[in-house]
Amino acid sequence: MDRESARNWFTHTSDLVTEHIDEPEGRVRLFYLSTMADAKVVYSELIPKLREICLEESEIAVIAQHLGVSSSNRVFDDGEAIERLLSGHIVIQVEESSYGLAFPSDGTVGRNIQAPEIETVVLGPQIAFVEELNVNICIIRKYMSTPRLFHERLSVGKTIPMNVSMLYLSGTADEENVNTVRQRINDLELDTSLDSTILAQHIADNEKSLFPTLQQTERPDRAIHGLRQGQIAILVEGSPFALLGPTTLLQFFQSPDDYYLRWSLATFNRLMRTFAMILSLILTPIYVAALTYHYEMVPADLLLSLAQSRSRVPFPPLWEALLMELIIELLREAGARLPTKVGQTIGIVGGIVIGQAIVQAGFTSNILIIIVALGALSSFIAPSYMIGSTIRVVRFPMIFLAGVLGALGIVVGFSFLASHLLRQTSLGRPYMYPIYPVRFSDWKDGFIRAPLSSLSERLKFFNPKRISRFDRDRAKEKKDIDE
Repeated sequence: MDRESARNWFTHTSDLVTEHIDEPEGRVRLFYLSTMADAKVVYSELIPKLREICLEESEIAVIAQHLGVSSSNRVFDDGEAIERLLSGHIVIQVEESSYGLAFPSDGTVGRNIQAPEIETVVLGPQIAFVEELNVNICIIRKYMSTPRLFHERLSVGKTIPMNVSMLYLSGTADEENVNTVRQRINDLELDTSLDSTILAQHIADNEKSLFPTLQQTERPDRAIHGLRQGQIAILVEGSPFALLGPTTLLQFFQSPDDYYLRWSLATFNRLMRTFAMILSLILTPIYVAALTYHYEMVPADLLLSLAQSRSRVPFPPLWEALLMELIIELLREAGARLPTKVGQTIGIVGGIVIGQAIVQAGFTSNILIIIVALGALSSFIAPSYMIGSTIRVVRFPMIFLAGVLGALGIVVGFSFLASHLLRQTSLGRPYMYPIYPVRFSDWKDGFIRAPLSSLSERLKFFNPKRISRFDRDRAKEKKDIDE
């Protein structure tokens, strides 16, 4: 690549820098983007070495030998040179040479590794993924020091290509799952900025479904646990979230913290999350259905309190409930978009002030505020942000059906929901596993979390090549030091 071709490619780019090393001959040229390459490496290390080398010899092979540049960093055409420049490399070109050299130098600014912000950690490593793809792969390799961890680099997009990495544990991950992910990524034709959340929508089995079929996590320990189970991890350059697949609905209610706790506490937490999600779906619809069509379901003492509470409310229970749910969602969205400290204040103070004002104005009853608040809190218990948002959206049609058809509407809503979930797949695998198809042997790490010594086999859902993780009998042996 000469100076003219470089300027043609970067016509409107002012950060392209060209340096002539062997003045006045000018046979050895150096190209780099000042916004991508590290200036200290260029002017403190590379240029002084090049000038010293060029005093004796200016052949490209000699320069590569003295700089310690491997053959993999050779550049043979303009397209490859442009790609290296955009990734932060320094391209060295010698006139009349058949190839050039790409010297690594990354001067881009990245975020330091911090604790997870969305998936908070109670117990376990206080570390989260960042926007640097190589750093994220390094984090995973640090905790999985095995040559069986395979890493494939893929490229998505033709106009603006983005780097995507696929990781899986060879000998454990199913080849069919690996081929499915590889094919879906290679078949993509995108011309937009890519993030793992966008990629998940494109390669999902059913992108029109409200329910996510690929796990998104910022926690390396969750990704590593998935890799050990036989899942496939997908990392995208510029995204601090990894994708895991295939996955089941139950896994969205599980947290890596479950494995750091005693099995009894972990089981209680999982059952509580499942109960909270069901409660979030049916609590407000039951209120609407009972007050609209089924007064006989409410005990007499409670019915009297409900009548007194709603005596000033001019709206029917359906519109009253929809109004309160909408206000809760507005407060939640406002709190998420505002700065952290202000958002917390708006969420707490706004909820109290608006709730009290609405009751005093007669727009709603005290009991409905309690019910809506319980439903909202229940949806926030989900460890996954995506599944929590899905539950909050599904709640609205459930409330509408309850207001129109009563208890029959709730039954119809759950029937449609169950039918939809049973038809969903994740990379071709059943989404409702182990509920459907029924596999009681995998329930020990589903609704509950059995003792670790009992989890000697991987979930059959992933179709792993190696079912056994360790010897169960030996894991249960307790030996004293003198035995």
